[in-house]
Amino acid sequence: MPNADVLLKPSQAATALGVSYPTLKQWILAGKIKTIKTPGGHHRIPESTLQPLLNAGPSPARRQSRERFRNVSGRNQLVGVIEEVKISGLLAQVRLKIGDQSISAIITSDAAREMQLRRGQTAGALIKSTEVMIVRV
Repeated sequence: MPNADVLLKPSQAATALGVSYPTLKQWILAGKIKTIKTPGGHHRIPESTLQPLLNAGPSPARRQSRERFRNVSGRNQLVGVIEEVKISGLLAQVRLKIGDQSISAIITSDAAREMQLRRGQTAGALIKSTEVMIVRV
């Protein structure tokens, strides 16, 4: 008797693939991912359907498009070590230790997953602002 395929909710499949929920929904509606509909009309994705996408990794075009952003014009760049990554819903809080100071940034959880941010990694903070305040200490 064959094993029953595990059925995932679209949000679970999106997390497994490292894409946003809206992206996965677009793929479903475009027919790029086969789904099974529940009696209530909800999409469920067989886990086996995701396997080819998980094995494919990022496309060469996507890798190339990301590489062009490695050199940026911003000069306020600080390099440190990731102290903490907290992912909650759509957002992630990333805290960098830079010398004896810490800096936090709120980014999308998709970006944190895509960059595979983990504690102990070296990362940079790029600060872009039209206003800078100085306090005498």
